[in-house]
Amino acid sequence: MNYRLIEDVIELVRQFEIENKDTNNYEVSIEGFKNWILRNSGTVSHEPDWEGKENGRSAESVISTLLVHLNRYAKSYSKSAILGSDFSTQDDFIYLINLKAFGEMLKMDLIKKNVHEKPVGMQIINRLIHLGWIEQRESTTDKRSKVISITQKGLTALENQMNKIRTATTVVTGNLSENEKMELIRLLHKLDDFHQQIYEKNKKTEQLLDEALNTIMQ
Repeated sequence: MNYRLIEDVIELVRQFEIENKDTNNYEVSIEGFKNWILRNSGTVSHEPDWEGKENGRSAESVISTLLVHLNRYAKSYSKSAILGSDFSTQDDFIYLINLKAFGEMLKMDLIKKNVHEKPVGMQIINRLIHLGWIEQRESTTDKRSKVISITQKGLTALENQMNKIRTATTVVTGNLSENEKMELIRLLHKLDDFHQQIYEKNKKTEQLLDEALNTIMQ
């Protein structure tokens, strides 16, 4: 038996537990350990260059700009995917996809799931109701609220456009490898979880930046 190999594996597990103790970036399981190995294999990556770096432009500025750019690219692909259909925006089919995947829900729950402000979300929902793609009824638990669900007409409209929608989502990930996609999902989930907790507090606009900053400092 190769005891040296066993010792090396035990040492790797020890390093994995130490690094993951405070961050919880990886699930404490075989899969989590494998992902950690993949992330830390090969040569140590060097800090990338970016436009304006030599003039003091921060990494945070670059990340924020790139996220805005990627959102705009995704919207342009979505716009191409729904061209010639009754869909007005990508939000139309995202709302339908959520209702298909998660079932009926309160209007505000659907709006929050898509991180929209109430007026914007209600405008999308009303448009989908007008098209006959979703329907609403009174909540059995709260008469002031409306429960909405996707209709057969909505399912048909979604299905007729799904091939192009899937193509649009595939194109967005570009030339990333499978490992890079998994790592990106992990990082984006981490960011999304951070911002979601702030969003759910429904802070006023003038309080939002301070709330986010306080959350970072915790």
